[in-house]
Amino acid sequence: MANNRKRIVGRVVSDKMDKTVVVAVERLSMHPIYKKVVKSTKKVKAHDENNSTPVGAIVRIVESRPLSKNKRWVVEEIIESVEGMEL
Repeated sequence: MANNRKRIVGRVVSDKMDKTVVVAVERLSMHPIYKKVVKSTKKVKAHDENNSTPVGAIVRIVESRPLSKNKRWVVEEIIESVEGMEL
């Protein structure tokens, strides 16, 4: 891992497309006035070459060159798979 690419961890919420998964990335931040922790979620499309990532899996994605109109990330590793599924 000698490159400077961004890596984020998220949960797969959809795998209905061919070679593409939708990953929901949660971010926690402190509200500037009320000092309450606010959770925000962003969905990103990631490339999954072998269609091997199931819905519900926790994955690490890494940024890449633009692969399509909306796809800028690639699944690097499946960190935790769904119960009953094998890696």
